Amino acid sequence: MDDDLISMTLEEVRGYAHATLTAVGLSPAHVTAVAETMVAGERDGCGSHGLYRLLVAAHSVAVGTVVPDAVPVLTSPRAGLIRVDGGGGFAQLAFETGRAPLVAAARANGIAALALNNIVHFAALWPEVEALAEDGLVALACTPSHAWVAPAGGTKPLFGTNPIAFGWPRPGSLPFVFDFATSKVARGEIELHRRAGKPVPPDWGHAADGSTTTDAEAVLAGAMRTFGGHKGSALATMVELIAGPLIGDLTSAGSLAADAGRKGSPIGGELILAIDPAGFLGTAAADHLTRAEAVFAGIEGQGARLPGARRHAARAVSLRDGVRVPRRLIADIDAVVRDAAR
Repeated sequence: MDDDLISMTLEEVRGYAHATLTAVGLSPAHVTAVAETMVAGERDGCGSHGLYRLLVAAHSVAVGTVVPDAVPVLTSPRAGLIRVDGGGGFAQLAFETGRAPLVAAARANGIAALALNNIVHFAALWPEVEALAEDGLVALACTPSHAWVAPAGGTKPLFGTNPIAFGWPRPGSLPFVFDFATSKVARGEIELHRRAGKPVPPDWGHAADGSTTTDAEAVLAGAMRTFGGHKGSALATMVELIAGPLIGDLTSAGSLAADAGRKGSPIGGELILAIDPAGFLGTAAADHLTRAEAVFAGIEGQGARLPGARRHAARAVSLRDGVRVPRRLIADIDAVVRDAAR
């Protein structure tokens, strides 16, 4: 029913996110960085990564998972390698701290990597790779999370949802961007089903005893599944390695152990790679990027949808008409703010 939804402009979404994050104790720099990812989620029709994430962020602050006034520290251990120690704060400010140096290093060396260490991550990766693609770079990002996902053939949690995101700059168009969990579905989607009292498909996860279930709460208490069986499991393993031990940070099992039952957001690291097309192609880069458009035309020409196209279509509508947010969600967020003020 329409009465169950509240209409908001994107500026109202931004203001509400700022007010809520400030009320729960985040410092101004973190408020600005974190709020923008939530605005992007609502703008692009990704409700599980929009204002809903205020509940997630507020809980992580309340239980001490995140350092609310952490100051990221940037170093460069080698040419082309950038490291930002987030100091236990949310990942968004750490990324903003490393973004410009990463872009500069990629343009100077052709390719560069940014390691975000000691961060708390609760948001999608696509805003990060999209920002780098808008800077003209090809970007790849990945991060482990909490051990919520069983490997293919198993039923016990070991991996995180371990998302992978990719961005490609397109002349005269929005970047080509995809971002997907290596789990069958993002954990936030299961949580939204739980909140709505809706069953989940039987291939989304296992109950704690290893049995198949359509009960969202049982999956959250048990183990999620990887997408694509052993293929998703292999990709999840890759993410564990290159965004964990390779950069000196936690695996998903380590993140869950560090959480110590607080049920806060994942703790650990993120790896971002950025490639400057001109590094390979020099002055011919623009010509080859234009030639790449034939790939996209070939996909759309046979009626297939480009990954990210749905987000871009939703963006066009929300920029014009605003968004509609569940009234119950706003009430729940307001309750969190009241509790924080006591």
